[in-house]
Amino acid sequence: MTTTLSKPAPTGTQASPQRGSGMGRRLRKLNLPAGAAGWIWLAVIIIPIYYIAVTSFKSQAGYFSQNPLALPAHPTLENYRMVLANDFGRYFLNSVIVTVGSTVPAVAFSFMASFAIVRGRGKFLKGVNALFLMGLAIPLQATIIPVYLLIIKMHLYDSLLALVLPSIAFAIPLTVLILSNFIRDVPNELFESMRLDGCSEWQTMWRLALPLTKPAIVTVAIYNGLGVWNGFLLPLILTQSPELRVLPLALWSFQGQYSVNIPAVLASVVLTTLPILVLYILGRRQLLSGLTAGFSK
Repeated sequence: MTTTLSKPAPTGTQASPQRGSGMGRRLRKLNLPAGAAGWIWLAVIIIPIYYIAVTSFKSQAGYFSQNPLALPAHPTLENYRMVLANDFGRYFLNSVIVTVGSTVPAVAFSFMASFAIVRGRGKFLKGVNALFLMGLAIPLQATIIPVYLLIIKMHLYDSLLALVLPSIAFAIPLTVLILSNFIRDVPNELFESMRLDGCSEWQTMWRLALPLTKPAIVTVAIYNGLGVWNGFLLPLILTQSPELRVLPLALWSFQGQYSVNIPAVLASVVLTTLPILVLYILGRRQLLSGLTAGFSK
């Protein structure tokens, strides 16, 4: 008759060194300087945003009597009512018209040009690609005088179209560069299968290339839209009528109008930032996927 002896279960004192060694290894893997730098950078970003949001709900007297970072003792919406009552809606509509009117044509034209550059053949398309790349080396500030003279010659000065056309031109080079890289990474077998199915190049572009490059299109659309939305130099030089002001120029005018009323100025900043925040919330997944794909290339 044989008997089997079972091993005794490990006690807490025997298992604790293993757990302790595992925790020690995890602690050694932590990058404490990087974590501290991340928290410092988060504070650098969050504190100004908190200051703007909190101050916009303070009265003018409360702003000067309280700690700048303290919560308002008597929150008020008077600053927002004051800003909205001074043609803020018109300035917002002008910014939307200029941003959408610049971003949509720029992205559409750049997508078709990128598809032609990647799928086409010939020296002409290579020259067009080189011309687009040269546009990346030309800053807006260096061309503002020629752009101003062209707008005057075209009789477009002091109009929203005077802001749309240059914005489209300056958005195309970078957009073509990004979209052409994404289209170039689409497997050639997919294009060949579409051709065997009888699709033309036009149908292949819209049915194959467009869905596969959607993250890149959303990314460049948001990037270009933010650039136009925050643009200040072109509206300052190419428009002068108060009814044609866009939001960045309107903020400057609010600062002159409310030179002492800091809460009213910051309330206008909050209202200007809200559309950008909404746009990010709606397109954050496509934006992050587009940026991740771009980093992986």
